[in-house]
Amino acid sequence: MDAKRPVVFVTGASRPGSIGDAIARNLASIGFDVAFGYWDGYDSDMPWGAHPAEHEALAEELRRLGARALPVSVDLADAEAPAVAVARVRDELGPVQALVMSHAHSVDSGILDTSVEAFDRHFAVNTRGSWLLIRAFAEQFPSGAAGLGRIVALTSDHTAHNLPYGASKGALDRIVKAAAVELAHLGITANLINPGPIDTGWMTPELVEQLTAETALGRLGRPHDTADLVAFLLSVSGGWITGQLLHSNGGFHLDV
Repeated sequence: MDAKRPVVFVTGASRPGSIGDAIARNLASIGFDVAFGYWDGYDSDMPWGAHPAEHEALAEELRRLGARALPVSVDLADAEAPAVAVARVRDELGPVQALVMSHAHSVDSGILDTSVEAFDRHFAVNTRGSWLLIRAFAEQFPSGAAGLGRIVALTSDHTAHNLPYGASKGALDRIVKAAAVELAHLGITANLINPGPIDTGWMTPELVEQLTAETALGRLGRPHDTADLVAFLLSVSGGWITGQLLHSNGGFHLDV
């Protein structure tokens, strides 16, 4: 990295203890200026609820780490929102060198009980919203950063009983792999991380016990495990990796 701190836009950093929160903190600590996206409308419908005051608290923590920080409210179900959000980051912090997509819309349902509305919303946020973020990122990508452009997306291999989430993430995988080819001439790499089960506070004790038993290294993943891999992929040392889906999951289901 040069003397000027590069700008990263991290989506899905809506609450303390989340993967996006850990990614934002880690990147600020190693020299990035950080814009982070959140959407309280989704969190308010989830068991953990929305906590608007936490966004500025995270921004202040990033600033204490030496970063410029920008909280960005963005409803990725709105087709106009991704371009607007990226433009705001560019205008307030400068051209975006790295895009880390940690956002997700996830409501459990299966083949027989998923509504058309729920299916469409999962694809609007997880798939279409991600594609539009990638497009907006590439369109503003600074030519002077050739070779240092980075896209990282978090994905999942959920299928049964989490159908719309899993299907929308499967489509995301293809989009990111396409970006690795179509944006290579800009010097942008594009990769996916499947973090496996991460304990961000939503699991029941029974689920923690079950998933721990299914993980070779004997514990659940922690947000900073994923944050460390993201930091490597965004570094100069990670620049020869592109078009890959990396399983960073402690050996979850390794014997299956």
